[in-house]
Amino acid sequence: MGISERRYASDGGPGGLGSTRLVSFTTWLIGINAAVFVAGALAPRFGSLLNAYGNFSTGSLIQHLEFWRVITFQFLHANLLHMALNMFGLWVFGRMVEEYLGFKRYAALYLVCGIFGAVAYLILNGLGLLAAYFGMTEIPLLLYNSKSTPLVGASAGVFGVIMASAFIAPNAIIQLIFPPVTLKLRTVAYVYVGIAAFNLIVGGNNAGGDAAHLGGAAAGYFFIRNSHLLRDFFDVFTDSRKASAARKVESERGEIDRILSKVKDNGLQSLSESEKRALRRATERQRRAN
Repeated sequence: MGISERRYASDGGPGGLGSTRLVSFTTWLIGINAAVFVAGALAPRFGSLLNAYGNFSTGSLIQHLEFWRVITFQFLHANLLHMALNMFGLWVFGRMVEEYLGFKRYAALYLVCGIFGAVAYLILNGLGLLAAYFGMTEIPLLLYNSKSTPLVGASAGVFGVIMASAFIAPNAIIQLIFPPVTLKLRTVAYVYVGIAAFNLIVGGNNAGGDAAHLGGAAAGYFFIRNSHLLRDFFDVFTDSRKASAARKVESERGEIDRILSKVKDNGLQSLSESEKRALRRATERQRRAN
């Protein structure tokens, strides 16, 4: 079976919403990223403003507390190839992860991986600047970029999605375009991470970007295994845990009402053992509450 044919959750998967939306979050992401890039290309002044107020840098967060940049930098790209490669990776791997997690938890996973990419960049750049202050300028892994060096791109989120897909379908077969070989999905994911780690260690041209890649990959590895932690990411004004508890209480009340109605109609002897236990528990809770 080809990877695009797999249905990991025909009823929406653990997220419960994977197959019920007309437009997937992956499609929205690709569309938004493309629209932002095209808008910036067609209106260079607008593009400059987007980049100036949307990119992420160590100084923008530490000195100016511009926290929105941990989100906005994920929708900006340096050039067309940068954007196209990221969106291609998202299209190939994102649909599988979205089916598995559902719309909301997949959206949370993607954005959280991007945020962790920014945090990884921030930590390594901050340590690099601190080391440089004390004259230590050749420590592997650290970033010696200026505190104003910008970070842009969806790569951290995409790396997180790739790591998540490797957990979901580790043995799925991927046909690479270059080089033209077939590999297991798990192998592809770890090769990508290994290349990013190597480039970061040797201080390659895109070491800052690779720091973000590794941060996103680490987040993807962790959160796909602990996806329940993603549930409340969008609960800015509500708490889904309280809503879930309220639904559970309401369900239990409905069950007790059903049991009491059964007792009224058919007598106590008509109850099953599980119904009797449920009634005893409800009676005990009511007694403690009084």
